Amino acid sequence: MDDLSIKRINELYKKMKEVGLTEEEKKEQAQLRSEYIASVRADLQSSLDNISIQNEDGTITPLTKKKKH
Repeated sequence: MDDLSIKRINELYKKMKEVGLTEEEKKEQAQLRSEYIASVRADLQSSLDNISIQNEDGTITPLTKKKKH
């Protein structure tokens, strides 16, 4: 997500607190928020994908997803 979108999210939040938003602005805010959340999740997943664990014997094992029961 670029800085311009984050700035717009903040502008809409401030306007919402001060005077309220129009329906169009509410839709824009919801769309920007969902894009922001998706971006944060993708960044977190990317970070987790690059984590490895060093075992006691010195071998390195990449993290894997837990199996669901």
